[in-house]
Amino acid sequence: MKDSILILGAGTMQRPAILAAKKLGLEIYVVDANPQAPCIQDADHFEQIDLKNRDEIASYAQSLAGCMNLKAVFTAGTDFSANVAYASEKCGFSGHSYAAAVNASDKALMRQCFRNARVPSPHFILIEKKYLKNTLTTQVVKGLKFPYVVKPVDNMGARGCRMVRNQDELFAAVDDALKFSRSGRALLEEYLEGPEFSIDALIYDGTFTVTGFADRHIHFEPYFVELGHTMPTNIPYQQYMELVKAFAQGAKSLGLSCGAAKADIKWTNKGPVIGEIAARLSGGYMSGWTFPYSSDLNLTEQAIEIALGRRPFTLESYRFPLEIQGAPFQMFAYNSSRSSAERAWISIPGRVKEILGCDEAAKISGVRDIFPRAGVGDRVVFPRNNVEKCGNVISVAATREEAVKAAEEAVKNITIVLEKGNPETDDFLRMKRAKEDGLFPPEAFQLPKDVDRAFYFELDCESDRKIGEFDLISNNIPSSLKDSMDVRDWNHLSLAETIEKFDKMNLNHGELNYKKFWLALIRGGIQGALYVSK
Repeated sequence: MKDSILILGAGTMQRPAILAAKKLGLEIYVVDANPQAPCIQDADHFEQIDLKNRDEIASYAQSLAGCMNLKAVFTAGTDFSANVAYASEKCGFSGHSYAAAVNASDKALMRQCFRNARVPSPHFILIEKKYLKNTLTTQVVKGLKFPYVVKPVDNMGARGCRMVRNQDELFAAVDDALKFSRSGRALLEEYLEGPEFSIDALIYDGTFTVTGFADRHIHFEPYFVELGHTMPTNIPYQQYMELVKAFAQGAKSLGLSCGAAKADIKWTNKGPVIGEIAARLSGGYMSGWTFPYSSDLNLTEQAIEIALGRRPFTLESYRFPLEIQGAPFQMFAYNSSRSSAERAWISIPGRVKEILGCDEAAKISGVRDIFPRAGVGDRVVFPRNNVEKCGNVISVAATREEAVKAAEEAVKNITIVLEKGNPETDDFLRMKRAKEDGLFPPEAFQLPKDVDRAFYFELDCESDRKIGEFDLISNNIPSSLKDSMDVRDWNHLSLAETIEKFDKMNLNHGELNYKKFWLALIRGGIQGALYVSK
């Protein structure tokens, strides 16, 4: 009988784990609450179990260990690594201890571990729903030096996470975070400015090997939406070493000792500051796609080897030592020989009528994968977290510049056309945003303030003007915009490219109100322009 593995989750993020287990010759069991999960067909066996149900997962694992030669429990890209550790302990398998995995799953416990071990992390206040008024007293609130960040203690994907810039935003933000918390708890922590990074590592036998270091691209204050990542990082080597050391110290403080670990970490004016550490491989296409593409290392396969109680020989053959004074492990890194970039595409609110350009995007040199997340008929929103994006592109190339260009060119090719007459779309396009107040959501094209003022003044003066049927938009550009044609929207289209794209897609647009059209284009990009045209 073959050795077998139990994988928690059967979504897209778990496909690399299922395929890696298959390559290793394992019998594959998967559990998921969704009987229609997309990767069920890739596994050998499926059991419908809610991933939150720790005891049912452990009971199922024990039954497989007894009669199906189960050797490991595993997950990637879910926030249920504690349940993996719980089931593994019950079965006597290799892995992080359950206590350590809980420390890495509950952000309040995590922050306390960091504080106790003097690991660099933000100052924080724990907020429990039932003690909210006692915690955030008037005196406490008045003593806060904004901005702060509020986040649920037990969720991932930036759900319920946002910046709080003043007292007026505080309680609404806390209420939102508590709604996303399974335990009714949230953290209020200091906001520290600086570039952010994702780092993957494998820990075993007293060693700590960096297996991916990416620059994260975060947008849309006050929310934290990652519109992509690029690897390898291009930060100075000394900063790299200090960030890696802080990650290792944080992992040690949580008790992580055998398996994968993933950090979100910033470089600030105080040096490294850890956002969080998880006891699993990263999601967001990093561990399963961009790192393997940039390095030729099947990271998920190596992590499974550790879960099976084996030594990851492929990893050890190509890693190199890191000389970091005071590190709590023997430190190594695995190098990347190429660059890989992941970029998301997003939408303004509405309902999807059609999606154009995916086939063309896939043909761009360097593009490896196109992952649509929203389909025809789906309701879409402007993202407030990382699960509300509409799709992702992954590229690989010899240089960082080439990889980024390929991914962004692919996103530029993809257009989500929205159904007409949708109140959510109408409301979005009618919302005029003052540039200086920083309100969410932003306009597609962030014009310089002087251009913005001139643009709105010009439109007010031309309120009765019409764009004739079949007239090219390129012949009807407001004079105030003509020096801003290189300004880009959130899907990487410049204003010039948007105008050109509209003229190619929608020549038979009928008569258009000049002011309404240009307001919609600046506010909603190509989607706004198409929405208000016939």
